[in-house]
Amino acid sequence: MAVFRVEKTKDFTIMSNHHLRNTELSLKAKGLLSLMLSLPEDWDYTTKGLAHICKDGVDSITTALKELERHGYLTRQRLRYDNGQLGDIEYTIHEQPVSTENTGLSPKRENPRQVKPEQAKPKQAEPEQENPAQLNTNPLKTKKSKKDKSITYPSIYPAEPEAASRTDGMDRIELIEAYREIIKENIRI
Repeated sequence: MAVFRVEKTKDFTIMSNHHLRNTELSLKAKGLLSLMLSLPEDWDYTTKGLAHICKDGVDSITTALKELERHGYLTRQRLRYDNGQLGDIEYTIHEQPVSTENTGLSPKRENPRQVKPEQAKPKQAEPEQENPAQLNTNPLKTKKSKKDKSITYPSIYPAEPEAASRTDGMDRIELIEAYREIIKENIRI
C-alpha cells in the first residue's frame, strides 16, 4: 500500500502514538483523543464544544470521553464557584494513560460510614385553585323532562306471588306485547 505524506511546515500536530497503538481503545475514542490533542490548550473542552466541530453528537462524544477516562487518558474534575455552586467540568488530557490509583484522583467518599436516614412525614398541603381554566356556565339540569321519565310496567316474570296480582287483568301474552311496544318506542326516540 502506498502512503502519500505532505511536508509538515504548518497545520500539523505532534503527539505520541501510544493511544493509537492501544488495542483496548475503540476507533472513536482514539480519534477523539487525537482531535483533542490537536486543539489549542484554551479550547472549549465541553461535550457541546466538541460536538460543534465533530459529526458525532453530544451522546456519542460522552461515551468516548467515558471510555478515555476508564483507560486513564482523561481525568475530570468538577469545579465549584466561590458561592459553593457546582460549576463546569475541567478535563485534563493525557497522551499516555495515567493510573488513577497512583495519582490519588480516584473518587473517595467523604463520609465512609453509612447512617440510617430518618424519614420525615411531610404535611400535605391542600391544592389551591386560583383561576380555573374553564368556568361552567351551564349548571346541571336536575328536573327531568317528560321524555326523560321512564314508563314502568310490571315484569313479565313475576318474582313473587304478589307481583302476579299486579297485572291489572292482563295475561302473559298481553304483558309481552306491552313490553315489546315499550321497546319499540324507546328505539324510535
